Amino acid sequence: MGEPLLTLKGVRRDYAAGEDRLSALNGIDLSIEAGDMVAIVGASGSGKSTLMNILGCLDRPTAGSYRINGRETAELDAGELAALRREHFGFVFQRYHLLGELTARGNVEVPAVYAGAGAGRRRARADALLERLGLTNRAGHRPGQLSGGQQQRVSIARALMNDPDVILADEPTGALDRRSGEEVLRILDELNAEGRTVVIVTHDPVVASRARRIVEISDGVIISDRRTDTAASPRALAAASMADRRAPKASAVGAATGRLREAFRMALLAMNAHRLRALLTMLGIIIGIASVVCVVALGEGSRQRVLANISSLGTNTLEVFAGRSFGDVRSAKISTLVVADADALAGQPYVAAVTPTVSSSAVVRYGSKEANALVNGVSERYFAARGTKLAQGRFFSAAAVDDFSQEAVIDENTRKTLFADEAGSPLGRVILIGKVLARVVGIIQTQQGGFGGSQNLSIYLPYTTVQARLLGSSSLRSITIRVADDVSTSLAEQAVTTLLTQRHGGKDFFILNTDDIRRTITSTTETLTLLVAVIAVISLLVGGIGVMNIMLVSVSERVGEIGVRMAVGARRSDILQQFLIEAILVCLLGGVLGITLALGFGAAFDAFDTGFSLIYSTKSIVLAVLCSSAIGIIFGYLPARNASRLDPVVALAAG
Repeated sequence: MGEPLLTLKGVRRDYAAGEDRLSALNGIDLSIEAGDMVAIVGASGSGKSTLMNILGCLDRPTAGSYRINGRETAELDAGELAALRREHFGFVFQRYHLLGELTARGNVEVPAVYAGAGAGRRRARADALLERLGLTNRAGHRPGQLSGGQQQRVSIARALMNDPDVILADEPTGALDRRSGEEVLRILDELNAEGRTVVIVTHDPVVASRARRIVEISDGVIISDRRTDTAASPRALAAASMADRRAPKASAVGAATGRLREAFRMALLAMNAHRLRALLTMLGIIIGIASVVCVVALGEGSRQRVLANISSLGTNTLEVFAGRSFGDVRSAKISTLVVADADALAGQPYVAAVTPTVSSSAVVRYGSKEANALVNGVSERYFAARGTKLAQGRFFSAAAVDDFSQEAVIDENTRKTLFADEAGSPLGRVILIGKVLARVVGIIQTQQGGFGGSQNLSIYLPYTTVQARLLGSSSLRSITIRVADDVSTSLAEQAVTTLLTQRHGGKDFFILNTDDIRRTITSTTETLTLLVAVIAVISLLVGGIGVMNIMLVSVSERVGEIGVRMAVGARRSDILQQFLIEAILVCLLGGVLGITLALGFGAAFDAFDTGFSLIYSTKSIVLAVLCSSAIGIIFGYLPARNASRLDPVVALAAG
């Protein structure tokens, strides 16, 4: 005769009780043959449940040897023990331990998920077991909709799902009425008759009498071990029936996919069952993601607005002045900056537009009104170089420059000062500038984002007219250059410096680069955006810590579920995967809701027509989603790891 199916030698199980040690089992020697039906009896606290937990690999002995088919369990790691529970044992618990989120069919299928069975075969097998146990019409009901007897039969069907060699039943009739109890015992008799080994833990002598062997335990010691029949060795019956019951398993990839699908489904079910908790968990993520996306959009909107304002001054412009700097007292005597310089610059490939500029202060009069104004002599290309826009009328042309025309373009301040009381448009009216008459041909829009002088009156005439009729000099105050959009202003500045230095035989000029101003302002806005973004990221971290705390609470609330899953064969990686997926789903959903909130805020902001818009970045949105996923992984890992490392017997006891 071969080695028994289950063999315990000198097994002890001690527990810490303060500074002392409490022995639940004290030197147990027990062998159970394949196909036997054994009842372990004893009073409460005698150690019989502890013995069953060790038999089912839910717990490990403190000392001694426990062998299953000759394999020493002390040498097995957590994964191998999970495989034993999954493939060789089926558990029938007194309190059923069904998963409340699943239907009867779903509960029965759980062991097959961890065994790697395909979805179709799992369902067919579960339906067949439920039909055998008379529960076909209750397959779609959840545990709360079933009676105690029906729940216990579902528990038995679950125990049979993977065709185990051994059925371990802990007080299977303890919570049932007499009729339901008899039905459960009848089913256990049938299972044993099919060749399965059945071990029943009970304190009821009537239940124990159904077994062929009764082992009595008291204070952690076996005090009696007797057989109630003289039937042939059960091993032969077990061997004859086991060969027909093993179903083929799915491929490794199919098994892993099935477990991942189950973990994903259970995460969704858990979130749906605790919607308020899930929403509160997401809240920190939602606020953090929405803040980050909005801050980035706000920063980009501010940057674009600043650039637009600077564009009204003349985006990418260089202003060449006579002298070494603004404070150079000799600048008025330098007359080397001339129109020929502007013509030379106009032919350069990096120049989009160029205009000579002269200026003078003069008293301007219309009718009885007079005011001081800044008279700017420019070419027809000045307005393109500066990005100036018309409010009314037209700009003067190149022909007007060549003809020393007395056509004037005025700004809004001049219009308000001279023509506020006049009916009709100022266009076509003649004004007196110093001693020069000029006809108004255009009115320009107010320049946005100007630097000083915003209340000054500005009048624009052809530079030839100003030079000949007001200044009597051919030298220029400055040359304004608009740099081509595809050219760096710093490189253009170097090229202009080189060209004019060669023409003048030295450097008697200086250049004001408006791009320096643009960079300074945009740098400031970017710094402020970064500051607020950091605050938003901190809120994300706070949200992540909230996710971790809620997940830790979730683990503590679902310890019983974890214990059941481990009892039916879930690996540590399966538990880790399920809780990690749940954390990631919470953060991903929170990220999507946060992005939606941010976009909604932008739409509401635009609805007020403030003239300012949030400019959203696809990059920031993608980063927000990746960030929320990372939070799920980072802050979900610790509680998921804690859940996966729970001892099955501890988890079951807590549940």
